[in-house]
Amino acid sequence: MLTEKQQQLLSFIDERVTATGVSPSFEEMKEALGLKSKSGIHRLITALEERGFIRRLPHRARALEVVRKANEAPAPQHTPQPHPHTAQPQAHGEQSDKAANLSVVTPDFNAKRTGARPNAPAQDEAAVDLPILGRIAAGTPIEAIQHEVDRFPAPRAFLGGGEHYMLEVQGESMIEAGIHDGDFAIIQRKDDAATGDIVVALVDGEEATLKRLRKKGASIALEAANPAFETRIYGADRVSVQGRLVGLMRRY
Repeated sequence: MLTEKQQQLLSFIDERVTATGVSPSFEEMKEALGLKSKSGIHRLITALEERGFIRRLPHRARALEVVRKANEAPAPQHTPQPHPHTAQPQAHGEQSDKAANLSVVTPDFNAKRTGARPNAPAQDEAAVDLPILGRIAAGTPIEAIQHEVDRFPAPRAFLGGGEHYMLEVQGESMIEAGIHDGDFAIIQRKDDAATGDIVVALVDGEEATLKRLRKKGASIALEAANPAFETRIYGADRVSVQGRLVGLMRRY
């Protein structure tokens, strides 16, 4: 059974996609449901996705598809067999494209694993409890979701100085830099970065993406690490750095 708000959001998305062929933005959904923040919309979308009513379309900005209506029965699904997982931190920097020993983690948009996190080690005084602030696109930019969805203790020595947070990676545009769909990126919070750094970049104040940054005069290039994805170039005033990638967490 869906809650009243879930039903309202599902109907609104379905009506907008049917009428225009494009799913509504998070801001439009927030206004339609009378919510005060986009974090509430994120939770509703997560619930609808987990229940098989909608799915997110890969490599497209803010693209949602209605899979079934509220009164329709779910399609039969194959239940995967459980298998053990372990968490392993991996240092990440300029040589991240050589991180070939990394594998695929559990979270991804096609499996019902939203909100999944690496297996947490026992917390002790040498650990730092990092907030997980949602998902970040490693493909075309998606709307930034900047609210805490979980927390994960990471080794203090692994982080270095400064403030850090984590984001779940979506997409494969950085795969040749060793960053896979479903990885948890550890980000050092800062507002500037050097050319060549992999950063969380906020475009036009509302769309966040994980890319390698290149400064070219008055322009900023956000460079993919996958030949299937194009480099995007913006005026420097359209891009703000939200942090620099310093590590990855992955479940095997």
